[in-house]
Amino acid sequence: MNRKDFLKKGILGTAIFATGNALSSIIKNDIDELKTLEVVGFNHIQNTNSNIMANTVLHKADSRGHANHGWLDSHHTFSFANYYNPERMHFGVLRVLNDDYVSEGMGFGTHPHDNMEIISIPLEGDLEHKDSMGTVATIKHGDIQVMSAGTGIQHSEYNKNKEKPVKFLQIWVFPNKRNVTPRYDQITLNLKERHNTLQQILSPNQDDAGVWIHQDAWFHLGSFDKDFKMDYKIKKQGNGVYAFVLKGEIAINGIALNQRDGLGIWDTDKFEITANSQDAEILLMEVPMAI
Repeated sequence: MNRKDFLKKGILGTAIFATGNALSSIIKNDIDELKTLEVVGFNHIQNTNSNIMANTVLHKADSRGHANHGWLDSHHTFSFANYYNPERMHFGVLRVLNDDYVSEGMGFGTHPHDNMEIISIPLEGDLEHKDSMGTVATIKHGDIQVMSAGTGIQHSEYNKNKEKPVKFLQIWVFPNKRNVTPRYDQITLNLKERHNTLQQILSPNQDDAGVWIHQDAWFHLGSFDKDFKMDYKIKKQGNGVYAFVLKGEIAINGIALNQRDGLGIWDTDKFEITANSQDAEILLMEVPMAI
């Protein structure tokens, strides 16, 4: 299928999510903000300047959006706040992948969300969370936090420490159910269980390993020795995977990726992962490609 037909399928087919007032009013500040999306269909189409395979899209680390607010230094894989790129609005239902650095004692004030699945993955330091459900919690490296905003929630996030920064990934996924009862959850993982394998950290199933969300999505973390190889098999037909390198050098089906590079791949049943450096770390986010 050529690019024109692919676009037409996304616009005219079933892969359409028209946003309403709920989504457009999620955030009302200059930092943690989504621009209004009039119509969202397929947006995982290969970049026009990419020479790699037709079912992949490569986002190099230095091509991401960047905002430095002093206390917050954030890199945006997809369009967010003042960063806008029409070819990088989302990857299927994966809407936001922000790589955030928050200075000592600083953070995001109380702000609202609704109808979004929000996942936080701390990389360094301690992040304090408070929300309108009465939750007060601290997450650190090795923890996974999930919040189903549903009918509406307000929360704040702060660097709990006054001596060191906090680094974390914030990920937003469009849900497959709207206006659910808001919920919060967090777990602590055994980091040894991702050595030379993929540790599941998120799924659609409450009884599965990791946290769960209202979406047919599966997230995994892996930490590999140099030259280690393994296959990843797609869990649900029609899903794609967005791979994000946290550390080191990794290849997906022979496509070389460095730290903080991202690669989306779809229309496949499986792909090969190869570690090209010692202690390479990767986050895999399998998500539906149709919203």
